[in-house]
Amino acid sequence: MSSITISRLAWSTPDGRRILSDLDLGFGRERVGLVGRNGVGKTTLLRILAGDLQPQAGMVSASGTLGVFRQSVQVGPHETVADLFGVTEALAILRRAEAGEAGIDELAEADWTLDERIAVALAKVGLVARADTPLAALSGGQRTRASLAAAILDAPDFLLLDEPTNDLDRAGRDAVIGLLANWKAGAIVVSHDRALLEQMDAIVEMTSLGATRYGGNWSWYRERKAIELAAAEHDLALAEKRVAEVNRKTQLAVERKDRRDAAGARKGARGDMPRILAGARKNAAETSRGDGARLAERQREQALAAAATARARIETLQQLSLALPPTGLAASRTVLALEEVTAGYEIDRPILRDLSFAMVGPERVALVGPNGSGKTTLVKLIAGQMQPVGGSVSVGVDFALLDQRVSILDPETSILDNFMRLNPDSSENACRSTLAGFLFRADAALQIAGTLSGGQMLRAGLACVLGGPRPPQLLILDEPTNHLDIDSVLAIEAGLAAYDGALLLVSHDETFIANVGVSRTLDLPARPPADPAS
Repeated sequence: MSSITISRLAWSTPDGRRILSDLDLGFGRERVGLVGRNGVGKTTLLRILAGDLQPQAGMVSASGTLGVFRQSVQVGPHETVADLFGVTEALAILRRAEAGEAGIDELAEADWTLDERIAVALAKVGLVARADTPLAALSGGQRTRASLAAAILDAPDFLLLDEPTNDLDRAGRDAVIGLLANWKAGAIVVSHDRALLEQMDAIVEMTSLGATRYGGNWSWYRERKAIELAAAEHDLALAEKRVAEVNRKTQLAVERKDRRDAAGARKGARGDMPRILAGARKNAAETSRGDGARLAERQREQALAAAATARARIETLQQLSLALPPTGLAASRTVLALEEVTAGYEIDRPILRDLSFAMVGPERVALVGPNGSGKTTLVKLIAGQMQPVGGSVSVGVDFALLDQRVSILDPETSILDNFMRLNPDSSENACRSTLAGFLFRADAALQIAGTLSGGQMLRAGLACVLGGPRPPQLLILDEPTNHLDIDSVLAIEAGLAAYDGALLLVSHDETFIANVGVSRTLDLPARPPADPAS
């Protein structure tokens, strides 16, 4: 039977920061969700299992085949779906065999089931495409589906999936959830998608304290986690109460002893006690004081050890805190206006056609639609990163765009340096205070941006965009929850609810859209798969 076993696994970043330490886990023919806060090593573990990274200590023992889906899909200018599947040469042999042009050796190699298997894999992820479809002709979400189809093509014993529903529209997300719901082999899935995690057979929570396995799906995990945390907090409260009680009793004992010693000293000073008896009492008092002190110290050490043990059961989860200054945006101010906009990457095949749209005051608008419908194209038009073929685009306020790659950050410099560059009017103390609110405290603010996990990168980008003396009056967010852990998503929701500027949001997360107070949506219609990427 196929299995994966991890024994005492350890891995650190090149600068020596420990990510995984003495990790022991086992996986069988089951669907397991890996969850945990950004930066605890979920993607690192998946990369080690896939062979992309080598562990610095410990071992990984695996039996069975692997199908791997990575978060980023690199696209060459001439690559096709077949290249992504790794079957270009196999398809060429098959075409020659069908045409009667293959040699004897090639006929022996020909995989006559390949076309059907490709079609089945694409159908399982809900993608309409052919093997010769150029990857550049697919949107980001469509390429995500193609990459998932490539991972399942050979029916592997284990699927390793890193955030498989990121970048997907509602239909694509439903297709992935359905795929996992019916998957009968092993699967290890890093995800913050609560609907997807409901399909799991077990949840492994990774924290700074290690990894803990919970049987059952996301709902069962949350129930067990709540019970465990309540019990741990109760134990910690009792242990801390015991420490306080020991300290109090120790102080009372010391005070009583001091009073007795003082009384004995006064009696000895009057001279009515034989010198030999006074000396003996003094020695006995000192011995008693030493014995009492040692006993009190032992009790105190035991109480502190019990408190430390209880505290170790609770990972200190700092909450992301957003306190945003006002933007000063007037309710009647025209934020942006599009008039009869036509745009695309080929003049004769526009993605957007005759689009008119406006935002006034602190409106909150969600930009929705299937993958490939032009959402990212529209964002680029508003940000001035591309020009329309026809019509006009006018932005009437200062704005900030946080795209999916957080390209606003320089990956070669620290978070603090990025903040200072983007907010030159802020002092270093103000920068550090703001970054601390986004969980980059002390030396964490000195991390190089390019070494951050996807969720940490987005958090740093939000800090740099929103944390200045005056936030932008228009904030454009392109799939902001893709790489955030669930606790951070909740915190971002709360923070954006307090933001008083205009918000244009591209997201497929309906819960997030509702929680940040979106008042209306702009729904872009579906485009044929052959249209250029949006």
